[in-house]
Amino acid sequence: MALNLTQYLNPAQLRAATAPDGAVLVIAAAGTGKTRTLTHRVAWLVRERQIEPRNILLLTFTNRAANEMLERASQLIGRDAARPWGGTFHHTANRMLRRHAGLLGYGPDYTILDEDDSEKLLKVCTAELGLTDKLFPKPSVLSSLFGLAASRRQVLMDTVSADFRQHAPRLEGVLRVHERYQARKRQLNAMDFDDLLVNGLRLLEEHAEVADAYSERMRHVLVDEYQDTNALQCDFVDRLTARHGNLLAVGDDFQSIYSWRGAEVRNILSFEQRHPGALVVKLEENYRSRPEILEVANQVIAGNPEQYQKVLRATRPAEVKPVKVELPNGNSQASYIIDKVRHLLAHGVAKPREIAVLYRSHFQALELQLELARASLPYELMSGVRFFEQAHIKDVCALARLVVNAADRLAFGRLVELLPKVGPKRAENVWLALGERFNLRDAESRQLVLDKLPAPARAPWARIMAGLFPEEDERENLLERPDEVVFRFVEAFYKEHAELTYDNAANRLEDIEELIRFSARYASTAEFLAEMALLTNLDTNQMSRAGERAEQIRLSTVHQAKGLEWKAVFVLWLNEGMFPAARTLSESEDDSEERRLFYVAVTRAKDYLWLCVPRGRRARDGNYQFLSPSRFMDEIDGDLLQHEHIRSPSGWGPRGMRW
Repeated sequence: MALNLTQYLNPAQLRAATAPDGAVLVIAAAGTGKTRTLTHRVAWLVRERQIEPRNILLLTFTNRAANEMLERASQLIGRDAARPWGGTFHHTANRMLRRHAGLLGYGPDYTILDEDDSEKLLKVCTAELGLTDKLFPKPSVLSSLFGLAASRRQVLMDTVSADFRQHAPRLEGVLRVHERYQARKRQLNAMDFDDLLVNGLRLLEEHAEVADAYSERMRHVLVDEYQDTNALQCDFVDRLTARHGNLLAVGDDFQSIYSWRGAEVRNILSFEQRHPGALVVKLEENYRSRPEILEVANQVIAGNPEQYQKVLRATRPAEVKPVKVELPNGNSQASYIIDKVRHLLAHGVAKPREIAVLYRSHFQALELQLELARASLPYELMSGVRFFEQAHIKDVCALARLVVNAADRLAFGRLVELLPKVGPKRAENVWLALGERFNLRDAESRQLVLDKLPAPARAPWARIMAGLFPEEDERENLLERPDEVVFRFVEAFYKEHAELTYDNAANRLEDIEELIRFSARYASTAEFLAEMALLTNLDTNQMSRAGERAEQIRLSTVHQAKGLEWKAVFVLWLNEGMFPAARTLSESEDDSEERRLFYVAVTRAKDYLWLCVPRGRRARDGNYQFLSPSRFMDEIDGDLLQHEHIRSPSGWGPRGMRW
């Protein structure tokens, strides 16, 4: 029986699904049915073109996505038919290498190192080279650097130099570790995840007969989320399809937001140059959002000049305009959102799982997390661990805990074990020598710790103490300021420690900066720690009572929200320096990826959207820091939005505002 695609696809989807042989680029804007298009493309190739399923390859970024699409395609093709070859890039490369690893000097029974295995081997390599002190990058940082260089097809020296340009001796050490790591993997007949793609591409580039054989077998290659490919993946696909040219790539340049992990928007923008004569099909009919939401998304994204211009068209009827909410500060923003969430729930407009709060960076949700805990509103934090439970937050609060409680053994251990060559046993010995109490205000106790520490730990300890006690007559007042305690600890020691310990150090340091700003509002270190403990316990109790995940609203960074949708969405901190992020703008004058990130945030909303623009926030010195609205908000025509102006935390704007 013929496959009646017109019953299921709109004209643009149909054109993509039934495209002739050759290169095809499907620009699938947000909510336009790309999965449906891909699965019907597979079904059409099998049922109408009589292509054997085994001659079709579907490449995705997760096995879950591949399985879902192949299952849908199987329903269209017929259960008795064989399934096409599908999976992630790593999965596909591994299948090739299992048959041909010998051509690259590996045995066919090579071991695949997972993240933990890889980091353990890197730890062995650094130990063999005598680079084991805490001032050398940790295995997780090394692994991230090596992976980034591989994904960019970049000389390692260039990648490492960019991250360690102020630490020349370490640069040499990192390169030595990489050389030893590569040799060790060879000795073990092992590959890490990056090697699978690197060696998979080497196999195709260095052995033409293998490339031709796979090109003959995989006569049609389909790639999902093409805008997220890196240089390595892009070249892998191009080499695999070089012989027949039957490549259908589906993606959206408007949603290319992962450059920080190696994704390259140029891959999709240069598709027609690399594949002359390629057919380009744009999917612009949106099945997710109301037209008022799409008008906002269309207007802002149009500000990016270099892209495939397209306009989202709604298939759903009009409802209400998005709301621009101007508020005094972060606290009023949090209170406002809680009030609106309760309103949505009370009136049956949305269920908890249908409501999401999105933000540019993890630290921007701090005040909202605290207020949600106080209000006993259950939430799921999709963007990571709850704020005060994060390891780096606990690290920088350890010193503050000792200011308040000299008998806090856990805080003392956490603090000194951050230092070079100090482990649990050494920390315990120092603690016992102190008589199981450490009074930070006592110079003799501070000196005793210095004397008991191993030599490599003494200089950083001395720097930390010098930062806390610049002058004897100043120490009492300083220790009662939690923001100063944390700030001076970070400046003296923890900033460098984080950069060498975490592959996402910049994000963690942003969290710490927000902690410093937050703690400045408290009159004493004891008051700050008491409030922090109370809120953490409220969070824990709330989580234990929350029950099913479905009964929680979602909090997420925009990056982690991509591909998801909710009935009601709030976007936080739409201010210059917050969204777009100051750190991103300081690294490049190009704001195009930040604009795409805003577009992704807006297009997560199905029915209701709130865009929150606080007018200021508290600075560390206690003064009020005025904030400008985000440039993206300034680009939206005022008549596309409803407007609420919250004059004070207790003012809720004009009556009659719909939602």
